[in-house]
Amino acid sequence: MQSLSPETLRRVNLLFEEGDRASAIAMLTQECGNNLPLLGNADMFALERFQFAALKLSNGTLVGLTKAVSLAKEDWRDLLMSAGFGDVTAHKRWLPTGHAE
Repeated sequence: MQSLSPETLRRVNLLFEEGDRASAIAMLTQECGNNLPLLGNADMFALERFQFAALKLSNGTLVGLTKAVSLAKEDWRDLLMSAGFGDVTAHKRWLPTGHAE
């Protein structure tokens, strides 16, 4: 199980309420990381694109994150396209403005 990168943690903190952050982090590390097909050797930085996509689609909710992670498990290419991260650097330009109130 790979740890989250500092930038992934930054986005979790911006998107999620304090009480939901531990669950979001656990979901990303346990279900949206090296266990995805063809990503077994990816480090925390290579996983950012996929984890940022799941975070973007989550809209700062655990229900949304669960749906996004399920999509990643089915086909992470669909996750990337749904998040607008078809371009391999697009995820680096995405930064949420704050968690949903």
